[in-house]
Amino acid sequence: MTSVHNTSPDPRRATRFPVDFETICEFQSGQEKQIRITNISAHGLMVGEILEMEKGDRVTVRLPVTGRIEAYLVWSHQGRCGFEFERVIREPDFVAMIDKINSL
Repeated sequence: MTSVHNTSPDPRRATRFPVDFETICEFQSGQEKQIRITNISAHGLMVGEILEMEKGDRVTVRLPVTGRIEAYLVWSHQGRCGFEFERVIREPDFVAMIDKINSL
């Protein structure tokens, strides 16, 4: 029997950057809400509040440099929510985005 190894990177192991960044989150219902991002990686982000969503629900988040990016809820626990981006943010864009967030 041959073992199959998953060679794709595990997004949970991506380097996370602590941030304190307020932005707009757009829900599929058309509603918008101000959210505070507490950490971010090229694969996803964490919000420091519980949102009325179910696992797998999608939102669009507005980020500097990157613009609007779709993400889906992966987990929520003890006043926090974790989202995974629909696509990985390319490294040059991610670095520029972090620089912009840190300069605000």
